Amino acid sequence: MKKNTLVLGGCRSGKSSHALDMANRIPGPKKRFIATSVPTDFEMKLRVKNHQNERGVNWDTLEVPLDLPETIDSASLSSDIILVDCLTLWVSNMMLARYCLEEIASMTQKLTQSLDQSNCPVILVSNEVGSGIVPGDQLSRQFRDAAGLVNQKIAASVETVILSVAGIPVTIKSL
Repeated sequence: MKKNTLVLGGCRSGKSSHALDMANRIPGPKKRFIATSVPTDFEMKLRVKNHQNERGVNWDTLEVPLDLPETIDSASLSSDIILVDCLTLWVSNMMLARYCLEEIASMTQKLTQSLDQSNCPVILVSNEVGSGIVPGDQLSRQFRDAAGLVNQKIAASVETVILSVAGIPVTIKSL
C-alpha cells in the first residue's frame, strides 16, 4: 500500500536523516530525490554536496525550486520512492518569485492532488516554524504564515506525520 509521509522538525532536528532512512527502507532501485534548494553561497553549496554524499549513488536528484506538483506527477510514474527536501525552501522560493498567499495555497492544493495521485510513496520534509516567537517583521511573519499553511494542508493529506525532536522521531499521525 502506498503511504505518503510528512517529516517535520526544527532546524538540525534530524528530520532529513530520518526521512532518508525511511526512504532507503522502501524496496526498489528507482529512488528520486527532489531538492527544492537553490544554493546561492559556498556554505549552502557545501551542505548540498554533503547531502548528496549521504544519499549515495542509488538516488537520482531532481532540482525543482518551484514546479513540485508537476515533478511529482511525472517522477512517480517511474519511481519506487520520492523524497522531497524541503517544503520550507519551496515556500521560500515561491515568496522570492512574488507568489501571494493565495497562489501559495493554490500550489499547495495542486501538491496535495499530486500526492493523492502518485504511483509511489512520497516522503516530504519541512521545518516546523510555528513553535517559536512571532517574527518582528512583516516578511518573516508572511513566511511563517505561508509555511504553516503548507504544513497544515500537507499534514492533512498524508497518511503519516512524524515530528523530529532532538534527533528523535515521534509519530503524531498514522493511518
